[in-house]
Amino acid sequence: MKKLLLLLALLALAQPVRAQGLAPDDAGDPAKAKPGVLSQIGIDQHLNQQIPLHLVFNDESGREVQLGEFFGKRPVILAMVYYECPMLCTQVLNGLVSALGVINFDVGRQFDVVAVSINPKETPALAAQKKQVYVDRYKRPQSASGWHFLTGKEENIKQLAAAIGFRYAFDPAIQQYAHGAGVELLTPKGVLSKYFYGIEFSARDIRFGVIEASDERIGTPIDDVLLLCYHYDPSTGKYGAAALGAIRIGAVATMLGLGTFLFVSLRKERAGH
Repeated sequence: MKKLLLLLALLALAQPVRAQGLAPDDAGDPAKAKPGVLSQIGIDQHLNQQIPLHLVFNDESGREVQLGEFFGKRPVILAMVYYECPMLCTQVLNGLVSALGVINFDVGRQFDVVAVSINPKETPALAAQKKQVYVDRYKRPQSASGWHFLTGKEENIKQLAAAIGFRYAFDPAIQQYAHGAGVELLTPKGVLSKYFYGIEFSARDIRFGVIEASDERIGTPIDDVLLLCYHYDPSTGKYGAAALGAIRIGAVATMLGLGTFLFVSLRKERAGH
């Protein structure tokens, strides 16, 4: 049944819909220049790029770990935050957990979550406290092994941030880090697959992203068909409807329905003679 659905969808999408390109960079426009430290922050997409899995951090228990230990089996949602952030980081993590709570995939089974502190002064004890908050908030205690809250040395944090395009800066005036809001989705091999922006995330987008990042090894036949109707738009970090694809699938469904109707009608007509 799954193969049949995929075949019909592929026939409908014989001419692929072209994904939208990235929005132009405003960095060179003086009228749109950002003041002070804000000019140093942002999230630049490095799609399909490998992150450095050899980097060493400490997990929430204080154990020294290589980043690669959290890859190899499942996709990973990565959040660059810091645990004493007074506002934005908490909103990002809250929004992520709210979205994850809606989908029927489980952290630790279909994907993992890795949070990395951008503040080299933060400790594993602080990371452990933050992990407990979000494991409790997620309300699936069996998922605890899939949540990882890391701390590390500044040079390793900077290498990871540069690899994913996460630009941040310390503001000495307020003694806080300025940074963008969003999370990254990586394949099991540590390749950047999707970027999701903001402090509220679409459960549908995350589900689609995890399915794609897993090479579509998870999900349902319906998910497979829906992924042909939607495409990921890098400029927005969201999945949008591919209108032409949806029309084609609708046309195929209509033709199948008409064919079925004609077949049944002809059989009835022959049976009446």
